[in-house]
Amino acid sequence: MVQILAGEKGEGKTKILIDLANESVSTSDGDVIYIDDDKRHIYDLNHKIRFVEVSEFPLANYRELIGFIYGIFSQNSDITKVFVDGIFKIVQSLGNEDLIKLVARLDSMSKAYNVDFVLAGNVDPAELPKEVEQYIRK
Repeated sequence: MVQILAGEKGEGKTKILIDLANESVSTSDGDVIYIDDDKRHIYDLNHKIRFVEVSEFPLANYRELIGFIYGIFSQNSDITKVFVDGIFKIVQSLGNEDLIKLVARLDSMSKAYNVDFVLAGNVDPAELPKEVEQYIRK
């Protein structure tokens, strides 16, 4: 499963994402990963969640993010949930076409590895391409 939390800055996406991540610790059969572009929310997360701060790993495009996630998977085969906060900050050039490709790739990874992905980003949901509408969390 892939979900996108989309909305303007200040609408509470990060709070929702943190709550979902913390809830998943008790409901998930495996490990939970939270990827963020800074360490502001590290203490808001349950200590069992693996926090990954990516500011030291500049990701120029969605392919590099996919490679980064595969690297995490290679070290831990028990991952069941991956939360990505600030997707448009983490991936430096993520336009609509690349977002479509990213979501499609994450969807296939989700099915292959039985991992759920939740992405959050500052963008008006109406501006997202129709190809990703089914993934937008309402």
